Amino acid sequence: MPTSRSYGDACTIARALDVVGERWALLVVRELLLGPQRFSDVRRALPGASSNLVTDRLRELENHGVVARRKLPPPAASAVYELTEWGRELEPVLLALGAWGARVPRPPPASLNVTSVLLFLRGSARPRGTACYRVELDPRVWTVRTEPGRLTVEPGEPGAPDATIRTDPATLNALLDRPDHLDDAIEKGQVTVDGDRDAVRRLLRERES
Repeated sequence: MPTSRSYGDACTIARALDVVGERWALLVVRELLLGPQRFSDVRRALPGASSNLVTDRLRELENHGVVARRKLPPPAASAVYELTEWGRELEPVLLALGAWGARVPRPPPASLNVTSVLLFLRGSARPRGTACYRVELDPRVWTVRTEPGRLTVEPGEPGAPDATIRTDPATLNALLDRPDHLDDAIEKGQVTVDGDRDAVRRLLRERES
């Protein structure tokens, strides 16, 4: 059942934790940073959390006004969860927390989350040109667009991508670290690129040093 526990502390930090301090709550928020998601997408992204637990966290966040549930129009006719304006204000908090946590040893075994890789790409990219990419990751599809100095990521199919990238989060993360390994990864079948391969090279290389 959703929790109603409170620290009973007037400090604003404690009051914030009353809203987002439950286990998995901030990771649910993380999954919504890149746009609206269906319940099944959030659940798939958090394999260590049960369906009931994810349901509880979403309901609690919705009750607090951090998350909103919206029904898509036909033919989709399914519901998605998205951050409210107040919920979106958590983004710099989460990114700062992620930067702080970079020094924490990675627990074994640890998987690399799709959203985490895409957030890293978005945050570190410093593109100089304009391009559109279709990025397929385990097995969801994302639209990545670049313009000078800015990269955006959103769920769903792009209209006319310059290139399509199919891979897994760990491979994409490795290529962001070593973009010169792209051809080798393609030869080994770890990644498939359709379209403008040079545009993919630019995507991997144009990052903040």
